Amino acid sequence: MRGPGLWLLALLIGVAPQTAFAQQPRAPAAAKPAEPPPEPPPPPYEPQLLKLAEIMGSLAYLRTLCAAPEAQGWRERMAALVEAEGRSAGRRDRLTSAYNRGFRAYSLTHRSCTAGSQEASTRLAAEGERLARALAGRYGG
Repeated sequence: MRGPGLWLLALLIGVAPQTAFAQQPRAPAAAKPAEPPPEPPPPPYEPQLLKLAEIMGSLAYLRTLCAAPEAQGWRERMAALVEAEGRSAGRRDRLTSAYNRGFRAYSLTHRSCTAGSQEASTRLAAEGERLARALAGRYGG
């Protein structure tokens, strides 16, 4: 099992990338589709990783709202996190959902960049950094 590693710290110092899926042709009625293999159990750091993804979504929204120079970087960091940790479709969905939840939570209450938006962004960045350091320290390779 690979852990989040030190790259997670680098990830921390819009909306998650959207992917259009083409509709797959239907299999003949007589053929039974193969069942996907069962999803492996989540790693012990899954709750912390989901919280980090949610923080990244919140930061993506707030930094974009306040026109911060690194705003687009949060979407890219999330894509890298999904690439590194999303080993199954279910896991990718959970990570993306957490990111989107964080993004939407702040979009409901922050419509323009205010001192409160900037304060929330600063606090979230500090919380995300602490969480990333804890993950890397405990589970990093």
